[in-house]
Amino acid sequence: MATVRVTRRLHFSAAHRLHNPAFSDEENRRVFGPCNHPNWHGHNYELDVTVEGQPNPDTGYVVDLGLLRDAAEAVVADLDHRNLNLDVPWLRDVIPSTENLVVALWHRIAPVVPAGRLVKLTLWETPRNSAEYSGE
Repeated sequence: MATVRVTRRLHFSAAHRLHNPAFSDEENRRVFGPCNHPNWHGHNYELDVTVEGQPNPDTGYVVDLGLLRDAAEAVVADLDHRNLNLDVPWLRDVIPSTENLVVALWHRIAPVVPAGRLVKLTLWETPRNSAEYSGE
């Protein structure tokens, strides 16, 4: 039987500040530029959740995309319209770069995928910038 990948896209908006407390203020400004602004900045993120498996012979589905949406949106709800540095307990002590955020999302979404196997998350911070993670 064929192995197929299906993807569901979700959206959330959040604010953050890229800041390493081990760096001086000057070093933070040099490394992170405008992303270190002390009054935060925000993004309209897009998250692609890709699941792989064999289509169920009774439904033709690898996974019911409605169930996948509901499971992933329950995780994303923790982030939507939040400050990633201050409001999300599971991101405490994490510099909320797109790279760190996609890894943190993997650890929360992988266990709740209703069917198939999570094979990739792609987190779009802007239409031109994204980070991809496959659980490695």
